[in-house]
Amino acid sequence: MYHRILFFLHSRYSYPFFGSAAPIMTNPPIEVRKNMEVFLPQSYCAFDFATLPHQLQDTFLRIPLLVELWHKDKMSKDLLLGIARIQLSNVLSSEKTRFLGSSGEQCWRQTYSESVPFIAAQGSNNRIMDLSYTVTLEDYGLVKMREILVSDSCQGLSAVQQKPPSVPPAPCPSEVQTEPRETLEYKAALELEMWKEMQEDIFENQLKQKELAHMQALAEEWKKRDRERESLVKKKVAEYTVLEGKLQKTLIDLEKREQQLVLAESEVQRERKELKLERERNLQELQDSIRRSKEDCVHQVELERLKMRQLEEDKLRLQQQLNDAENKYKILEKEFLQFKDQQSNKPEIRLQSEINLLTLEKVELERKLESATKSKLHYKQQWGRALKELARLKQREQESQMAHLKKQREELEQMRLRYLAAEEKDTVKTERQELLDIRNELNRLRQQEQKQYQDSREIASGKLDSPRGNALEEGLDDYLTRLIEERDTLMRTGVYNHEDRIISELDRQIREVLAKNNASN
Repeated sequence: MYHRILFFLHSRYSYPFFGSAAPIMTNPPIEVRKNMEVFLPQSYCAFDFATLPHQLQDTFLRIPLLVELWHKDKMSKDLLLGIARIQLSNVLSSEKTRFLGSSGEQCWRQTYSESVPFIAAQGSNNRIMDLSYTVTLEDYGLVKMREILVSDSCQGLSAVQQKPPSVPPAPCPSEVQTEPRETLEYKAALELEMWKEMQEDIFENQLKQKELAHMQALAEEWKKRDRERESLVKKKVAEYTVLEGKLQKTLIDLEKREQQLVLAESEVQRERKELKLERERNLQELQDSIRRSKEDCVHQVELERLKMRQLEEDKLRLQQQLNDAENKYKILEKEFLQFKDQQSNKPEIRLQSEINLLTLEKVELERKLESATKSKLHYKQQWGRALKELARLKQREQESQMAHLKKQREELEQMRLRYLAAEEKDTVKTERQELLDIRNELNRLRQQEQKQYQDSREIASGKLDSPRGNALEEGLDDYLTRLIEERDTLMRTGVYNHEDRIISELDRQIREVLAKNNASN
């Protein structure tokens, strides 16, 4: 924020040594701002005093001139702000310059200028501002007092001259006594001296008149130059007034601009806070959605694992039934051979009945195998739907996140995209690994089922009616069909492409099965 403090200041000082104990004050008070240079009005003052040189030097050394700085306030009393100490003895050590006085006598002038600080009057030694001053000491010489003494002889002479002439009585020679001052020589010398003094006075008056004429010419020239300086000062003051007006306008514009900047800065801070809160909220929502997706996937995988365990149990039960049927078949085959050896001449009605019984058992086993195959197909369909649902969830989540991320800044958008890419990469990598494990397990189960199916077909056919090569070919065709169906199912989900490891593995197995079929043909 921009602050402006205005002071209306004036100064006051007194120095009784100059012949007056009354304080000298500058008037009127002037307005002062920060980092501003001003001139105190009516600050010039001259003192005429007479003193001895040693007394002047001693007083200037001992007693400084204290200038007080006052703040003028209409609402309260005047406040003393600070005091400046001026050491007047510095002017005595400055260089002397010669000038002529008003009576033509030779005078000396000494001038000294410097800046002294105003020290705060509240007890702290802080500098408030600086005072620039100029002190001039003019020495007019000794004081002259002229006294004209008239002698008694001169007064007697004048009295004799004023009396009318009269004929004195003739003195006697013995009574004539001549005084030195009454002689003609003395009177002539006195008149000569008086004439010389009169001529000197005339000459001095002529010199003074010439000097007065010169001084008048200099005064006229000085007044002319003073008028020129005054006009120049007025012109500069007018220019300074215009500049001050421009400066005031600029300061007002700066204040308005600073207020606008402060408002804009507060608005930016508020938007930053809102953006930060929104980013945190979006990140929290994203984490929650990812956590829910992970939980759903884990739940789905657990369900599929439970189904796999159920299928394993069914497979073990069917395997046990198949083993029992094989054992029963072996026993029946042994009994049939024994019976055939014993009853080689009898008709084969009992053999046909046994064959029919075995056929019924084969049909039952095929039905159970078909139900297991349907369960496995149902599992595959459920797994495909789960993959499609996961892909749809991922796509919907990505679309919603992209709609939110478009409103954010570029840096936040890049960070979120990197985060989503890393999360999706880890998720896909984990799912691929799990699917690869499931695929390996399914391949192992299919191989076992294929083997069981081949064995059941061999049992049903009695290993006599159909050749082994046809069963192997049909098993390869079924296996090839399942591989193609699994690859197409995974590709239709949209999660995998031809470059993924699972699809590459399925393509490799399909090529191997095709190669085996070609080799068998």
